[in-house]
Amino acid sequence: MSAADILPPPARYRGAFLRLYRGEMRLILRRRRNQVLLAVLGLVPLFIGIAVKVSAPRGGDGPEFLSRVTGNGLFLVFTALTVAIPFFLPLVISVVAGDSIAGEAGLGTLRYLLTVPVTRGRLLAVKSLAVATFTALAVVLVAVVGLVVGAALFGLHALVLLSGDTVGIGSALLRTLGIVVYVSIALFGLAAGGLFISTLTENAIAAMAATVSIAVLSALLDAIPQLSGIHPALLTHNWLGFGELLRRSISVADLTRWTGLHLAYAAIYLSLAWSRITTKDITS
Repeated sequence: MSAADILPPPARYRGAFLRLYRGEMRLILRRRRNQVLLAVLGLVPLFIGIAVKVSAPRGGDGPEFLSRVTGNGLFLVFTALTVAIPFFLPLVISVVAGDSIAGEAGLGTLRYLLTVPVTRGRLLAVKSLAVATFTALAVVLVAVVGLVVGAALFGLHALVLLSGDTVGIGSALLRTLGIVVYVSIALFGLAAGGLFISTLTENAIAAMAATVSIAVLSALLDAIPQLSGIHPALLTHNWLGFGELLRRSISVADLTRWTGLHLAYAAIYLSLAWSRITTKDITS
């Protein structure tokens, strides 16, 4: 009698789920394409830090926080995230999310994976958790590299908030952690959209491009003043809302509302993905 026969069903299912999750994460992180994309993300704060060190920006030039980097390396984290959010992070996340299921179908391994046996719902849950983990990992990578480079080039000091108040380094790091969490949740809304699109096709490239298009279309709509009425409901509208965490009086209501919107997008997309994958005729 094997250990699997002795374990009660819930423990056995948990063990199978964790094995699938670990296998999925290994697949994502060992793929050379994803490693290159993560390396590019890591270069974003490095290049910004070197550029600022060589030539300090004038007031008003560049993205928000850039002029404050020379006074405190922590601002390199916020600047790097501000630069990476509109393009680099969505691109990297779209590649992984779009490939998650469409890639398996295109290679002909999806059908065999479901004969392990693995229910379609559990497979989607594993894929979703793995993509969410990768999303958080990508954001953490930008933040950690920014923190290390900022500390090395400019030092870490008490943080002068956007409201003009000053907080200690401990509170500053805690706020930085909150920013990482907020951005990870915000971008998971896009990742969930990529998972849904990935269930619609066997062409991984098409799924990746369509996922990027979600962010591009949302950003375009957000840039049209005549559509200001729908701006608060757009996926990308509050991606840079983490600046609220850099004020003395944080608007918890606003952060809760924005985070709730991102989670609502994720829930809708994941529901559509579940509906699609549980009824899809998988032949490859």
